[in-house]
Amino acid sequence: MTDRSVAFVRTETLPELPPPPNAAGPTKWIKDNLFATPANSVLTVLAILAIYLILSGALPWMLNGIWTSPSLAVCREILDGTTGACFAVLTERWNQLLFGFQYPTDLYWRPGLAFTLLFFAAAPVLFFDLPRKLLIFTALYPFIAYWLIWGGSIFGPLLALVSIAAGVVFYQKFVTQSFALGFFGGVVTFFVVLTIGGYIIPDTEITEGAMRSVPSRDLGGFMLNMMLGVTCVSLSLPIGIALALGRQSSMPIIKYVCVIFIEFVRGVPLITLLFVANVMLGYFFPPGSGVDLFLRVVIMITMFSAAYIAEVIRGGLAALPKGQYEAGDSLGLDYAQSMRLIILPQALKISIPGIVNVSVGLFKDTTLVSVISMFDLVGMIRGPILASIEWQGVYWELFGFAALLFFVTCYGISQYSQWLERRLATDHR
Repeated sequence: MTDRSVAFVRTETLPELPPPPNAAGPTKWIKDNLFATPANSVLTVLAILAIYLILSGALPWMLNGIWTSPSLAVCREILDGTTGACFAVLTERWNQLLFGFQYPTDLYWRPGLAFTLLFFAAAPVLFFDLPRKLLIFTALYPFIAYWLIWGGSIFGPLLALVSIAAGVVFYQKFVTQSFALGFFGGVVTFFVVLTIGGYIIPDTEITEGAMRSVPSRDLGGFMLNMMLGVTCVSLSLPIGIALALGRQSSMPIIKYVCVIFIEFVRGVPLITLLFVANVMLGYFFPPGSGVDLFLRVVIMITMFSAAYIAEVIRGGLAALPKGQYEAGDSLGLDYAQSMRLIILPQALKISIPGIVNVSVGLFKDTTLVSVISMFDLVGMIRGPILASIEWQGVYWELFGFAALLFFVTCYGISQYSQWLERRLATDHR
């Protein structure tokens, strides 16, 4: 007779069963995100209807597009009354849209190479898992890119490199006494060395290491927007940090200068500053210095962006508890060490969304330079291309192409910032 009083104990776990179809997968996502409530269901149906109406009109126009045509009139003859876009203007004028209409066609490889090297230079800064030795190329890239795009003698970029190195040495020597003294002293040292070097090594009669020179007025197209965006964002971030720290300084003169600068610049439209750069800024330089329009525009856009970034970073500094500042004092750190090791890393992590917002807005605002006769992407469309007899009346194709370029760039910046926030775990640390 079998003893049934002994309990059965399973020696292995049961295999996992798949979840019900309505509890996982696409069905659950659609139910939770599109048809969770009656209101959501109505909005989903209306959105699908709107998308259908847009695509039903846009897709035939895009799919029937003409890519080879010498003019708009010939393009319309080919279409013969059917709905279709005239994308031939992009294939005919792509070089002007990207590089402007005056940049030499045989030198397109130079800005193309500078744009390619930009990714290698930015990688060590954007992705901090890479070896720190790569930052050497990042530091050298601005001078290499300048020489590639503008050409001329290599002694100009080398002189600027030596000037910046002298400013960094001055900063490191005096920053322990005062951050403001180190920063502003480094800036003054940079300009002094640059000025003295300009007299010792004049630009004329130098042929060693020289490439074919391209004036700034010949720059144009989307290349000009990229140059202004990358240059001004790179310069405005450190200046904005210095302004934010200066606004919180205990030194009255430094504090009031930073406050007046920030509030004045933030209260003036960017287009006004661009007109100042075009008309008045040249009077603030020594007579005969010949500071070109590109540099003056960079100065004004950088000032404008730095003021907004300063307020963003000031918000990040104000969000930190007082104990973080006291922690640096308790460890015996001076002001510069406390800011570099404790305060700024936390404040910058908090300020990432605001900094990215200012950077994206700044990149889009570079199109305003078209109002001061600089032929960027929008300036090329509104000026030489639409003014030509062959392509008068082509709007959607050109401005759609411009919108696509700006969208891809700004969307990439936004996605990187979101990845960086997740990587740094800003909301948990």
